[in-house]
Amino acid sequence: MKNQLFLFALLITVFACKQEKEMVLEKEAIMESVKAKVATPAYPENLTKVFNAHGGIDAWKSMKSLSFSQEKEFGKEVTLTNLDSREALIDSPNATIGFDGQTPWFVNKTDGDYKGYNPKFGYNLMFYFYAMPFVLADDGINYADAEPLVIDGVTYPGIQVTYNAGVGETPEDRYVMYYNPETYVMEWLGYTVSFVEGIDKKELHFRKYGDWQEVNGLKLPNSITGYGFKNDKPTDKAKAPNVFTDVKLSTTAADSKVFAKPEDGTFVE
Repeated sequence: MKNQLFLFALLITVFACKQEKEMVLEKEAIMESVKAKVATPAYPENLTKVFNAHGGIDAWKSMKSLSFSQEKEFGKEVTLTNLDSREALIDSPNATIGFDGQTPWFVNKTDGDYKGYNPKFGYNLMFYFYAMPFVLADDGINYADAEPLVIDGVTYPGIQVTYNAGVGETPEDRYVMYYNPETYVMEWLGYTVSFVEGIDKKELHFRKYGDWQEVNGLKLPNSITGYGFKNDKPTDKAKAPNVFTDVKLSTTAADSKVFAKPEDGTFVE
């Protein structure tokens, strides 16, 4: 009889422990679900479809570093960026530009004056163009529908992006991303330029997308072509395309030491 009572008590204890464990696991699952919902921003439906057409925003956010190369008139230029911190390094035969997560820095490797873009803005300039449309998921962004772009009989819907005050070096910038109405793949980018003196800071400049390559399941540019522009519309092709090679996406961030200013570098305020 005692053995039966002991066994009965043991079964009750085991059942109670199991039930308590299941309740704890269920509570943890609910909390994780709530956290996920809170952490996931609400993007416009059409922008989400664009992200999905390019491989998905969740897949992009799982990546931690991006690198690519371009052949320039002065030789090969290699860009490396940590995606979360936006630490950056652009290395070429005539200059090295970096961003350590706080301040841009610069090394001039030539005997004369450096003739490129101001390093304060240049350290992430081509990265931003290259990482479209995924950089449109950054914090501090406002979205609105834009007037469609009509080219060669095709109407491309547009999504306008503006920035909250204090976001980036040029929060007054405006971007308009135009996508294919059937596939939702990005095809054009309109953007204002506010860091170059002597030009209209409200007029849209244009770059054409459409030559894509797949990297780790994500659709990224193989080339981007700049166009002429007038009255917020592209005109004739302006110049040879920017071509990107050696593209690498990694789920591992590069060591922050890579982005630190070297002894011969100068901080750019």
